[in-house]
Amino acid sequence: MSRARLRDLGISIGRLPPGPQNAITDVPGVWVGHTTLIYDEPRVARTGVTVIVPEEGAIWQQHLPAGFHIFNGNGEMTGLAWLEEAGLLTSPIALTNTHQVGMVRDALVAYAHRAGIAQAWDLPVVAETYDGWLNDIEAFHLGAEHLDSAMAAASPGPVAEGNVGGGTGTICHEFKGGIGTASRHMELLGATYHLGALVQANYGLRHQLRLDGVPIGQLIDAQVVPTPQAQTPGAGSILVVLATDAPLIPLQCRRLARRATVGLARAGGLGHNSSGDLFLAFSTGNRLASGTAGALLRLEMLPHGALDSLFEAAAEATEEAILNSLTAAETLKGKQGRVAHELPLDQLATLWNAARQGTANR
Repeated sequence: MSRARLRDLGISIGRLPPGPQNAITDVPGVWVGHTTLIYDEPRVARTGVTVIVPEEGAIWQQHLPAGFHIFNGNGEMTGLAWLEEAGLLTSPIALTNTHQVGMVRDALVAYAHRAGIAQAWDLPVVAETYDGWLNDIEAFHLGAEHLDSAMAAASPGPVAEGNVGGGTGTICHEFKGGIGTASRHMELLGATYHLGALVQANYGLRHQLRLDGVPIGQLIDAQVVPTPQAQTPGAGSILVVLATDAPLIPLQCRRLARRATVGLARAGGLGHNSSGDLFLAFSTGNRLASGTAGALLRLEMLPHGALDSLFEAAAEATEEAILNSLTAAETLKGKQGRVAHELPLDQLATLWNAARQGTANR
């Protein structure tokens, strides 16, 4: 069976409807781009960089309310001190591998300055997961040109998933993981709002993987689809970025970011000791122009009592984005001949349908 998204397999999870692309780009103005490196010489590369670019690239001039949550802290996301202090996202977000966070961060600053974006200082958000089991991570394959390529590729519309960008060399629940995305839309106070999630999934144990409550990881025969050998069990991380066009203030973005934990738990994640589970949420519903220190700013916000639908959307979209990262990812051979096997889609659909049938017959 060729690789597919979860809903292409006839599997729908959650209550709320997805947006047109079922992707984070369903939030107007949010773009995504990837650079993917796969080659064997002179050293094995299975890595890349993914960028999430709000405001159609104008994020440096139009800052957005944002907040973050650290579920387990064995990871890195730059720029969080200022984000915590000001409550604002002031740059695109880049996702890459553990050993090249600094390079990508510096490249993002240089990109802005070459583009003539005049700011006295930049503290961009760059986050990582470890891809060193498949990727020769000490070869430092990525250069500034690869960040530039991802920025040039950033666009609205469908988002490539699986073995792309920062997810090229990742492993999720001991299957091949990668980049995944999903979205939801909802009616709140007479208006339609969107919420999208994008994940870089590189975490978890096989027996913990669940699909809509079905313990799918336990039901797929390890003799048919082997688990990666000599990989530290449970090691790895997950990055979740949530975007919404609902008008939120920073405190509410932080509350929203926490709800990614619910989606992760539904898919089987529990925050292992060695996992870097870092979540960020931003809202395009308020825009704060850079350099407006002398002007009064007016913000809108949903009442706290109206946030429950957004919380539900965050949980559902995160869960589905994780599953899309698995269904899109393909078997990949990497460093030292190691192999991460893809989640078998035919078995996935069969097992899920059997579980649903069993539920209906009870």
